[in-house]
Amino acid sequence: MSAPSINTGADGLNMPYSLEAEQSVLGAILIDASCLITVRSIIRKPDYFYLAQHRAIYTQMCMLEDLRKPVDFVTVLEALKTAEVYDETSGKSYLTQLAQMVPSVINVTAYAAIVRDKFDIRSLIAASREIADSAADGQSEAGELLDAAEQKIYDIRQGRNNGEMRHIGSVIVETYDHLHKLSTDETGQYAGVASGFSGVDAITTGFNKSDLIIVGARPGMGKTSFALNIAHNVGVIQNRTVAFFSLEMSSMQCVMRMLSSESMIPGPKLMTGRLSDEEWKSFASAASMLHNAPIYFDDTSSITVPEIKAKLRHMKGVELAIVDYLGLMGSGKRIENRVQEVSEITRSLKVMAKDLNIPVIILAQLSRGSEHRSEHRPQLADLRDSGSIEQDADVVLFLYRSTYYKDGEEEQQDQNPNSAELIIAKNRHGAVDTVPLHWDGKHTRFTTQEFGRRDG
Repeated sequence: MSAPSINTGADGLNMPYSLEAEQSVLGAILIDASCLITVRSIIRKPDYFYLAQHRAIYTQMCMLEDLRKPVDFVTVLEALKTAEVYDETSGKSYLTQLAQMVPSVINVTAYAAIVRDKFDIRSLIAASREIADSAADGQSEAGELLDAAEQKIYDIRQGRNNGEMRHIGSVIVETYDHLHKLSTDETGQYAGVASGFSGVDAITTGFNKSDLIIVGARPGMGKTSFALNIAHNVGVIQNRTVAFFSLEMSSMQCVMRMLSSESMIPGPKLMTGRLSDEEWKSFASAASMLHNAPIYFDDTSSITVPEIKAKLRHMKGVELAIVDYLGLMGSGKRIENRVQEVSEITRSLKVMAKDLNIPVIILAQLSRGSEHRSEHRPQLADLRDSGSIEQDADVVLFLYRSTYYKDGEEEQQDQNPNSAELIIAKNRHGAVDTVPLHWDGKHTRFTTQEFGRRDG
């Protein structure tokens, strides 16, 4: 039987594919059904085949394996006849041809890789046409087009990495290997990213890969300072790469805060530049300490999640992303309702964390609800604009300082103006609790309170 007819694209041009590779893959499976396991790890869906006839044959082969039925010449032919893809004569003739033309069953992995690569190239061509069509119709802004183009290319690349469902046994082996690595001296490479606040890390086991962490607080409570403290702890102390996206403050303002915390020079004085000789020495020491830290800032206003995702992918090696803050973010889409837009943003952030396999911290401003209660400590219901914030987050942290409120009653209960709390309101990985912190307002930094110390 001659080769099947060749399909063409909408513009009449032949799309790239390898007839020989497609035939060799299917022929190898007919000769040795055990090849199908290897092939399915590379060719994950029938669409990878260009020719409709080949897609039909591969579909029936996979269905037979899923039903735990034998996959051979006879069973495949019968399945094709039942599906009314081939009749007795043409089906038998073409399957025979496939089995006879395989150069070597041993090389089936190489044949499958060719089929997959041709599929990726066709996907790129299709995506390029869609991008060109969208650009030509004039209905979208340049930013939206760039985001869409970036996402289409990323989806194609991700398609190469998305595997089939995994049996529990293989996951257990991977889990055992991960736990073994955690028990070695190089545990820092495999454990979650430590926040640098011992009380928090003891409860959350650090910020785990693919986690979305919400840090919520009322304005002026210190959430940006807390985020910068985490960036310092991760980037300077742990030497792990941090990307900090600041939508409200400039990169210089963020770094000034970090220099104030590191040098112990009050922020307002540091900003004047009028420093004593000793303070200049402290500043130089702090600058030297921070200079080579793997911390990167981006102060693009109204940045969208696709833009953040694109920058993180291009950077490579980022181990923690921090975004300050949710209220200033846009979805990049035309959504009139802010609640729906915030829902879209938080869902996209969670997907980004999972796709890039890094923890993502997003700062969020709380509603005024806590100010109208006698108990001012924030609750999950105080997250503004959308319940999806709580739903999408793996960990929700609230910063709280009683002296922020001027009602007098709480000030009598807590006379320490430097006392602060980090409330772990949601923890997908364990318990919820409250961690006491020390707030140093002069130098805009939080530290862990130490208990049980005895002077003298």
